[in-house]
Amino acid sequence: MIYPIKKVVRTLSHNNIFVKRLYLTSNKVKMYLLKNISDETFAKMKYKENTGQTLNLSNPKTYNEKLWWLKLNNRNPLLTVCSDKFEVRKYVEEKGLKHILTTIYGVYDNAENIDYNVIPEKAFIKCNHGSGTNIIYDKEKFNKIKFEKKFNRALKKNYYYQSREWNYKNIKPRIIVEELLTDKENVSLIDYRFMCFDGEVKLILVDINTASPDGSHNPKALRNIYDNDFNYLDIKIGRQQFDNKLISKPKNFSKMIEYAEILSKPFPHCRVDLYNIQGEIYFGEITFYPGGATQRITPEKWSYEIGGWINLEDESHNLQG
Repeated sequence: MIYPIKKVVRTLSHNNIFVKRLYLTSNKVKMYLLKNISDETFAKMKYKENTGQTLNLSNPKTYNEKLWWLKLNNRNPLLTVCSDKFEVRKYVEEKGLKHILTTIYGVYDNAENIDYNVIPEKAFIKCNHGSGTNIIYDKEKFNKIKFEKKFNRALKKNYYYQSREWNYKNIKPRIIVEELLTDKENVSLIDYRFMCFDGEVKLILVDINTASPDGSHNPKALRNIYDNDFNYLDIKIGRQQFDNKLISKPKNFSKMIEYAEILSKPFPHCRVDLYNIQGEIYFGEITFYPGGATQRITPEKWSYEIGGWINLEDESHNLQG
């Protein structure tokens, strides 16, 4: 009963600012009330609420079920490093890929401390410790008061409690001001999200319109799925599809595959996000539990197919060892 109601409210929140504020407020209250329950109890409640299905943790088979198992069991410290949008840069550099990192103009513990004298006329500002708190800095029309209020409030949040992703729990919250990536040939950047399993790319999620004009998260982003040869697959994961004719295989696609596999090597599964702007590859981020492990996959058989690429028997042995 809760699932269909939440689905309707969430859809309405994308189009109505009042409903959006109500939804965010109720979610904040819910997170506070559930703060002290166990991760496993939370997992089962969250999964049921967001998918309408019962979470099987004793014998997980689907992609989302196995992600939840990893959420509750994998405590590799490298997960925290690579989930931190600032600290992950050191990891990328250690892997010999410094050249794909964007330029950083500053890192701050408080929005009021940002030195605008060292920032170009346009830049991208984001928090390092969560998801979706982003904004484009435009010197000509930037509302500092509104920005400082929003981002200082975000710095006080621990994203771990939103979806019990342990990797976020111990990240020190900071604000990053970095180079704004733009592509003159496209209305918006294309996000290439490489789904990696034990260091091997098996699927690519290509997202368009992921950011709103102000740089914030766009809930109406579109997504197509491709294999590692960039052949289109008629699969939906979380988002609606777009016309496949809108994009083509990047000329240096094999290099993107190479970089994604280098960065994903230590993990049973992760998503490596890259950009490709006129032949130049840029690093985005590494995500371990896409969509909070509640995104619907259709046809359903692919939920089992993708889940089969995560070998929890080997992972259980590694965690115990």
